[in-house]
Amino acid sequence: MEETTEFPALADTCEFVYMYHMPGQTLAKTVAAAAFSTGVLWCGMAHAAELVMFEQAGCVYCQRWERDVGSLYERTDEAKALPLRRVDIRNQAMSGIALASPVRFTPTFVVADNGREIGRITGYSNDNAFWGLLDALKAKLQPSPSRI
Repeated sequence: MEETTEFPALADTCEFVYMYHMPGQTLAKTVAAAAFSTGVLWCGMAHAAELVMFEQAGCVYCQRWERDVGSLYERTDEAKALPLRRVDIRNQAMSGIALASPVRFTPTFVVADNGREIGRITGYSNDNAFWGLLDALKAKLQPSPSRI
């Protein structure tokens, strides 16, 4: 029995035949797997300079940082140079950053450039200490044409 299609040029390709005969449920699983793998690849890609906050649910010091700094961070000059990205400490392997050593405490703030750790701030005591340490780490970033 010969199959007909509105797209005769596609009928001879493997992709078309595979997709055309694929049951709906299998197709949905394939699309979901493709979307997931794209997300994994995106996480693994090198990023421009960023501030990555490793946190976990129930962390009192993470909550203090959120209250003191996090609520206004996005409106600061530091956020323009180092956009904030949050990662659960249990998912640090998926962070897409070559860490100098594993993150063991929360919060830990890692300044990364092109997927490589530049430095980190472990813990949070107060906003003055955080801003001072962040400025010192920001100074370690190599100037690039996009930052000039």
